[in-house]
Amino acid sequence: MKLNKLWLATILGAQLTFTSLAADNTDTNRDADIEALKQQINALDQKVEALEQQRAVDQQTTADAAKAQTQELDQKVRILARERELDQDAAAALAKTQPKLTVGPGGFSAISVDSNFVFSLHGLVQVDSRTFFNDSEIKKNDGFLLRRARPILQGTLYRDFDFKFVPDFGGSTVQILDAYGNYRYEPWLQLRAGKFKTPEGLEQLQEDVNTSFNERSLVTDLVPNRDVGLQFWGDIAGGVLSYAAGIFNGVGDAQNSSNSAFENQVEFAGRLFAQPFKASDITPLQGLGFGVAGTSENGTSSASDLPSTTGGTLAGYTTDGQQQFFAYNPASGNVIVARGEHWRLSPQGYYYYGPLSLLGEYAISDQGVRNSTSHAEADLHNTAWEISGGWVLTGENASFASVTPLHPFDPHNGQWGALQVVARYAELDIDNAAFPVFSNPLTSASAAQAWSAGLNWYLNKNIRVNASFSHTTFTGGGVGTTGPAFVTRQPENAFFTRIQLAF
Repeated sequence: MKLNKLWLATILGAQLTFTSLAADNTDTNRDADIEALKQQINALDQKVEALEQQRAVDQQTTADAAKAQTQELDQKVRILARERELDQDAAAALAKTQPKLTVGPGGFSAISVDSNFVFSLHGLVQVDSRTFFNDSEIKKNDGFLLRRARPILQGTLYRDFDFKFVPDFGGSTVQILDAYGNYRYEPWLQLRAGKFKTPEGLEQLQEDVNTSFNERSLVTDLVPNRDVGLQFWGDIAGGVLSYAAGIFNGVGDAQNSSNSAFENQVEFAGRLFAQPFKASDITPLQGLGFGVAGTSENGTSSASDLPSTTGGTLAGYTTDGQQQFFAYNPASGNVIVARGEHWRLSPQGYYYYGPLSLLGEYAISDQGVRNSTSHAEADLHNTAWEISGGWVLTGENASFASVTPLHPFDPHNGQWGALQVVARYAELDIDNAAFPVFSNPLTSASAAQAWSAGLNWYLNKNIRVNASFSHTTFTGGGVGTTGPAFVTRQPENAFFTRIQLAF
């Protein structure tokens, strides 16, 4: 700091005062003393200025050194930042030349640099149990079963060509469920060829991983499952209207195609489904959908056009517990499909709003049959309907594509997933003309009515646990010791459980 000159002047004044009081010298001596003091003050002032100059020089030197150091550090930071930027650019450039691999809840996928080629691997495993009550006459129907075990391969080639291949290792036989290619010109105009689900039943078209109950309702007994064919389809305006129209080999009710067919006739199938408020601002109606579907086949003459043999050895229809309650088993002769028309019709609809879900459909299967012994023929008009509903207790939104928990199962953090209660009622009525020439009324029921209720626990997006109970009553049947008589003799009371892993 600069020394205060006033302080020096004060010291000088004190010295002068002291000198004046100490002795009464002559004026000459006093002037000489004053002159000497002035010289001392000037010398001190020069020293102070010299010190201040030196301090200023030192401060400037220090500031210059600090500035130089700061500039040097700043330059190094800039160099490092640029090197990092170059590394990031190089990494981004390299990434653009490499396929993208993804592993997550949606499975495994690989995507090419230009996104024109996609390959994904998914899987579905369902381990079920079935327990039947008050059915002592039916043996070996309780227990655990591997209901479905499917690796699912799908992807895209050259941007617009999709494919899917799904074998199933569940049950007692290995089979190919889906195997098709799909050309996607636009979302509203696509062409699919191969083996896939015939576009009719609403609940049948729902993915197996998303159904509310272990088994689909009695309505599904009257619609086809998977068949080999060719189909134009698409979604218009983002799914506000969907359509499908195709030709297929033709299969019986609830049947899967054997992957080949040798007959002169084909089956035509079509479906229209509308969600008119899907893109609107009317939130309560966005989840409303309804439509109609149907099939038609002329000149059927093959046993493969009869219903599925699930639950028995003859063609027929099954309960929720997959036990046959109706079979084409006349007292004499066998039943083959007649040379007549087989057509189906299915109005359908659903409604989803918040945790609420509702689904309903009606199905008609009108089929000509012929007794090979008596040569009698008839046109049978079988019908079925169902209504099902659910409520997500934990508040998540319900949808046709299942439930995604807001808080996936994690007991360490007090999270338990999502819980949904579900209920369903369904009926299936057999045309009275089926008895007794085409089916024995003593053994087969002419109608079935099924009540079901269940609880679904979604631990996370991939793991789900189901528990449900179904009570089915029958009209007719229950007499004798063959075929469906054991099933129709008493109501079917079945408890189902399922542990499902899907990714």
